[in-house]
Amino acid sequence: GQPCGWGAVKAVKALAAVPATQRTPAMQRAIEAGVEFLFSRDPAVADYPYTERVSPHWFKFGFPLSYWSDVLETAAVLAELGYGGDSRLAPAIALILGKQDAHGRWKLENALNRKMWIDIEQRGKPSKWVTLRALRVLKRCPPA
Repeated sequence: GQPCGWGAVKAVKALAAVPATQRTPAMQRAIEAGVEFLFSRDPAVADYPYTERVSPHWFKFGFPLSYWSDVLETAAVLAELGYGGDSRLAPAIALILGKQDAHGRWKLENALNRKMWIDIEQRGKPSKWVTLRALRVLKRCPPA
């Protein structure tokens, strides 16, 4: 089968959480392979080869995320690993900035509402959690 973009984001995110000084050589190689895979396509397009159709979930920012991922999480993982200034991430950053409203917030576009015990926030409304996620990414990405 083909590699899954969502799975790659989740795996690289988990490995990135391990302090660099505690990573084994195999972990470092896995991170490098994951980063290479994530940059093998434009993260803002997310046309990873797992399926023929690009999932709309990539472009709907949410919180919390389940097994799916989004462009914001992809950018967060890559920025956390030091790729915030990489030109290959610029289209994803532009996409993120394009979703910011006039008050500097981002909407909850994807939610697990009615799938958890409580609804975290209301879909379609400005989200403190999505805004926090976006601001954390932008803080690690120098302006173009």
